[in-house]
Amino acid sequence: MSIPNKADWKGFLNLYDRIAIQALEFYPGLSAPKLRLLNYSENATYLVEDCSNKYILRASRPGYHTKPEIESELVWLNTIHANTSIEVHLPVPNKKGEYIQTITFENDPQEYYCTMFTFLKGDPPDEETESELIRHFEKLGEITAQLHEHSINWSKTEGFQRPFWDFETILGQNPKWGRWQDGIGITQERAALFQQVSDTIKQRLERFGKGRNKFGMIHADIRLANFIIEGQRIKVIDFDDCGFGWYLFDLAASLSFIEHKAFVPGLIHSWLRGYRKVRPLSKQEQQEIPTFIMMRRLMLISWIGSRNNETTQKMGRAYTMETVKIAQDYLKTFKV
Repeated sequence: MSIPNKADWKGFLNLYDRIAIQALEFYPGLSAPKLRLLNYSENATYLVEDCSNKYILRASRPGYHTKPEIESELVWLNTIHANTSIEVHLPVPNKKGEYIQTITFENDPQEYYCTMFTFLKGDPPDEETESELIRHFEKLGEITAQLHEHSINWSKTEGFQRPFWDFETILGQNPKWGRWQDGIGITQERAALFQQVSDTIKQRLERFGKGRNKFGMIHADIRLANFIIEGQRIKVIDFDDCGFGWYLFDLAASLSFIEHKAFVPGLIHSWLRGYRKVRPLSKQEQQEIPTFIMMRRLMLISWIGSRNNETTQKMGRAYTMETVKIAQDYLKTFKV
């Protein structure tokens, strides 16, 4: 057996199903578990139902993270749980007490990594309900600030390995999510526009710097799909992309795929109000928020272009086209 090519997303799903089914055999207390695919993007995420118990099983995409990187993610999750009031899903140990279950198949040299998580009750926010979303963003800003305070005061343990989310790994020569130049619907004219934007972002971030109060461990993907709401409580899930980056990148990530919506300024204002309840934000930092939003937007064009799955196929060309106006508006104000 071998890993399907990138274009064969159905082949990947069949592979993930096999991995997930085999992984369940290694977890204690499961009598007749049922699997249901919840999401497939970087990884495949399944709901595991067994009698009255529910869990989340993640089958990691081969080659996206190393085993030490996944172990470090889980270390950080447990540290957040132990030292903050933030509600996060926690890793569940297998029968050997290990948090990562390695799956192998005959005649296949590849190792596949699975992680079981606790199930958190709640639903993702509705992006079409503007007033509710604005209210939730204030609480999200507060929670994000708590996460950043934890990051600032946290000491990295020996052997801790997580990716860096800086200009080079987002828009530079070593982009972890692919090149925006390979995005869907990139014409010569759009490429020239986006290159101006990328150059401007690079210059501004070099001036902005990576000081201790600006840059550290972040979630890196707190978009609408990755925080869930139960009553007045907001819970944060999916730390798969956590790593070292600018703290304001977490705000930009929260606006993923909705950056062009008319109510986004209201969301930002609400997020900042919540954030400042916990930690200050300088005038320089607030002024640079559009830079991080623009960087994330180009990053998502890269992601859409390099991931061939149902989600990216639905977005495709329209997302790139909608980015043009955002890019033009950004350059009017921020071009160096």
